[in-house]
Amino acid sequence: MLAAGVGGQGERLVGHRRKRAVESRVTQEEIKKEPEKPIDREKTCPLLLRVFTTNNGRHHRMDEFSRGNVPSSELQIYTWMDATLKELTSLVKEVYPEARKKGIHFNFAIVFTDEIGSTMSGRKGTDDSMTLQSQKFQIGDYLDIAITPPNRAPPPSGLMRPY
Repeated sequence: MLAAGVGGQGERLVGHRRKRAVESRVTQEEIKKEPEKPIDREKTCPLLLRVFTTNNGRHHRMDEFSRGNVPSSELQIYTWMDATLKELTSLVKEVYPEARKKGIHFNFAIVFTDEIGSTMSGRKGTDDSMTLQSQKFQIGDYLDIAITPPNRAPPPSGLMRPY
């Protein structure tokens, strides 16, 4: 069963790479403007979101996800495709009390694609209401969150890719 899961994931990654080349022509503004289908959370079963966090302000390296391995900092969150980055920030803060300090920066990326957005603890931001669905998240994708303490500025957005 495990081998089938790993093989299936490998096939899925190949599809992701092909899709990425096509999606790279779509701007973030175009993605944000696509209408999202409303999700009835009372009738829709939640998905398991596998989230990996760091507390050094940088995303995990891609080789940390190779050959069926994943980083040890995994959080498993049951949520829906319309979950916002702000909702996910709140769930991470429940697990990591040190991430509750005002000014903590959360930078989100779907593993195997580009950064999708960021939030900041204690401040409203433009990406707060961004949903997984709007960023072309697919069930089975991993989410990597680089958490930056308030006394350290996060690297510029262009450098926050999960390499």
